[in-house]
Amino acid sequence: MAAVVIIEDDQRIRELMARVLAEKGYEVEGAGTALDGLQRIVQTSPDVVVLDMGLPDLDGADLLKMIRAVTDVPVVVATARSEDRDVIRTLDAGADDYLVKPFSVEQLEARVRAVLRRSSSDAAQPSIEVGELKLDPSARVATLRGSVIQLSPKEFDLLVYLAERQGTVVSKRQLMAEVWRQPYGGSEKTVDVHISWLRKKLGESAAESRYLETVYGVGVKLVEPA
Repeated sequence: MAAVVIIEDDQRIRELMARVLAEKGYEVEGAGTALDGLQRIVQTSPDVVVLDMGLPDLDGADLLKMIRAVTDVPVVVATARSEDRDVIRTLDAGADDYLVKPFSVEQLEARVRAVLRRSSSDAAQPSIEVGELKLDPSARVATLRGSVIQLSPKEFDLLVYLAERQGTVVSKRQLMAEVWRQPYGGSEKTVDVHISWLRKKLGESAAESRYLETVYGVGVKLVEPA
């Protein structure tokens, strides 16, 4: 039985989510404030956290940083904030998925199942090597020529996704759906920005690419340098 902590200040919404998830077989705890939620996470070590961003005592973005400082537990953000910049900033800060209110509890449960599957899969993933680039999904460490590359959580996820499909062109729409978990839209500029950041950290540019090759009008692929 997977354990879920719901951090949501609206008692009606929190109780509805808790009831439906409990009916689906989850062990659920709820918290109405950021600090209470953090305490429950530390004490119970849940399998998933559902986090609202508009909390009365602390902004959800600050709480997310505090959560990431103590645990790698999957976090599904459930919030009314829908601006692209909010979504990108939150995912880059370490959230595993992002739901915009209003949403059905059934959709939330599906997202919880998805992050549980991914976290279970990540724990068993072997290291990936592409040329002098080495990725360890379990430890979430990337090295190039033996030196650690400092990547944001989403940069790492993007690089692993491309490395697992070495030599295969992946479309921006596919990346938005699989890496950003936005199958029904979202700005593809998000992908462009993250690809640009990755190029800099890999010591290359669009004009002189080594690992990341753009296939114009199609997508991008990760290759072993010649």
